[in-house]
Amino acid sequence: MKENRTERDSMGEMAVPADALYGASTARAVENFPISGTPVPPPLIHAYGRIKEAAAEVNLELGLLEPGIAGAIRSAAAGIAAGRYDDQFPVDIYQTGSGTSTNMNVNEVVATLCRRVGVTVHPNDHVNLGQSSNDTFPAAIHLAVAMQLRDHLIPAMLGLEEALKGKAAEFSEVLKIGRTHLMDATPVRLGQEFGGWARQAGLAASRGRKAQKALMELPLGGTAVGTGLNAHPEFAARVIAKLAGSTGLPFREASNHFEAQSAKDACVEAHGQLATIAVSIHKIACDLRLLGSGPRCGLGEIRLPATQPGSSIMPGKVNPVIPEAATMVAARVAGNQTTVAWCGAGGFLELNVSMPLIAHCLLESILLLGNVATCLQEKCVAGIEANTDRCNELIELSLSMVTGLVPAIGYDAAAAIAKESVATGRTVRELCEERLDALGLTPDALDAALNPETMTGSG
Repeated sequence: MKENRTERDSMGEMAVPADALYGASTARAVENFPISGTPVPPPLIHAYGRIKEAAAEVNLELGLLEPGIAGAIRSAAAGIAAGRYDDQFPVDIYQTGSGTSTNMNVNEVVATLCRRVGVTVHPNDHVNLGQSSNDTFPAAIHLAVAMQLRDHLIPAMLGLEEALKGKAAEFSEVLKIGRTHLMDATPVRLGQEFGGWARQAGLAASRGRKAQKALMELPLGGTAVGTGLNAHPEFAARVIAKLAGSTGLPFREASNHFEAQSAKDACVEAHGQLATIAVSIHKIACDLRLLGSGPRCGLGEIRLPATQPGSSIMPGKVNPVIPEAATMVAARVAGNQTTVAWCGAGGFLELNVSMPLIAHCLLESILLLGNVATCLQEKCVAGIEANTDRCNELIELSLSMVTGLVPAIGYDAAAAIAKESVATGRTVRELCEERLDALGLTPDALDAALNPETMTGSG
């Protein structure tokens, strides 16, 4: 049995683990919400530390806090922002919808750290001065998500883009058959396919920036309901300026605090960009495993790197495990999109009451997408090889090669050749070579019409 100490809050006494930095309010929340076992994500706690640090600085400048108290709060909050006390934030995601339990968790840890250096600090009167859970928690969401987008997801997508561009250049001369509806189409270059995926990855990075842009307004200063009660009129602008300076992101005060606190449309918009990125990741991953299927009885136009044995019963089997992981990430992000939209609809009058779950979904989606993009880049794309012989073989077998003949012999005659190719199993080229005179073609004209390189355009 762990030893406890007794702490008090406005509801009375509460047993708190003796070694915990938090107090009665946090312990009460831990007892009230034994739901998922998953605490609020660390990046949100780190963002909260930044907010409390900046708030203490501003309250000192405004003459609302004594220098000793402000200095102690700043030091403690900086430690939280740096991640030194992550184990002191145990409150479950599924808690009060305003995030009050987490805000008080931060306030109590800061107050305890201050007491440890000999400064008496009250979690509400001093640490929370000029603030409310209702404006700090959504501000922490925006801060944490914007920073994770910048530092994690966007670089990962740019890295994947560069890897795919590299393969596009490497495979620029590899000719293969294209496919629409999963059926044979006219030839393309393998490099063109990789170039398309590279563009998707690059646009994904741009969408990450769009998501970031949606989060630049912070609701700090609105306090409980958006009116700014108990906050100094200069508090919000000054705190947000400090946050913009310390993060390098252009945060600004919300133009309408009632919208900023009662609605979470910006979060829904931001996750919509993440959902689109997930769709791009899914497309790239599925295409890679289709082209790599086989190795002998599938398409087999590329060889994916072998990363681990694929079967406990079939010796030598190797599966496309990295693309499969990517498709599961996409599925999870799609689920998070539904959750965020549903939570965004949970704004009632002056407050949204689903904010901790919104924060969790946004940060989880960013983490998963960033991590799996890096996995795709490093463990899959970097090691892909072209199976040139297989690509050439399938081009000659394709019925769609006949498309190149249409300008010379007409659609109906070309269709008849394609049907005969299906019926006989012979290639389009073989059938045409037997009836050059009937088609009005010379050998050189036939070769030119059936040249897959000229069918791929400018490349």
